[in-house]
Amino acid sequence: MAHTLSVAAPAVKGRRVDLASDAVQQTRFELAACFQLAARFGFEEGICNHFSALVPGHDDLFFVNPYGYAFREITASRLLVCDFDGNVLDGEGQPEATAFFIHARLHRLQPRVRVAFHTHMPNATALSMLEGPPLLWLGQTALKFYGRVAVDEHYNGLALDNSEGDRISATLGDADVVFLKNHGVIVTGPTIAEAWDDLYYLERAAEVQLKAMSTGRPLRSIPHEVAQRAYEQMRVGDPASARAHLDSMLRMLKEGSA
Repeated sequence: MAHTLSVAAPAVKGRRVDLASDAVQQTRFELAACFQLAARFGFEEGICNHFSALVPGHDDLFFVNPYGYAFREITASRLLVCDFDGNVLDGEGQPEATAFFIHARLHRLQPRVRVAFHTHMPNATALSMLEGPPLLWLGQTALKFYGRVAVDEHYNGLALDNSEGDRISATLGDADVVFLKNHGVIVTGPTIAEAWDDLYYLERAAEVQLKAMSTGRPLRSIPHEVAQRAYEQMRVGDPASARAHLDSMLRMLKEGSA
């Protein structure tokens, strides 16, 4: 199901890139931790799916996982540093082709997207297979995403050229989450902590929605006014809450209990 990137040029020689700063090292560490966490929560799918984050101080470079490794195998040292043209400036291997064509275009066309997580996590992906809106405003957890979700209705096979990434970027627009119909989801954010927080809670919201739908009983929607107010209440503390959430996960990883 995965394809190696065959269009990339050789690594750029002579470009001096500072990858030793504290900010770069912290980003590398936290991104690798998110791969580990995603694996432990069942968000991964074989050696497919990919996470990326812009390299601090270099807005034309991004970290991404190399082809051939499951999420649980990703460590900070295994992450690649790529530019938007497919050159690998640091790390061993190549990005998986769809990883490059999705993430390079997202980061190039949407500079506000500092972090992008793409998964086929089961519950959110199941919602992407349904006719109509994938995420319904039925429960409090879902309201975290009220007004923040876009839907790409045009599944067109694997993302093996720039047009796929361009379409996904355009569909995302000002949203933070895009459901890819018949495919999966992409969660974006300004920080790794906020992207992780959204990824985790999106799958939880999808899980409980599917449980509610499976009862066959009528679904009770939340009125717009209440949904909007709840969303605004959540957003006030979201960055701090996301930071605390990721810090908690990092502690559990360190202790081996995540």
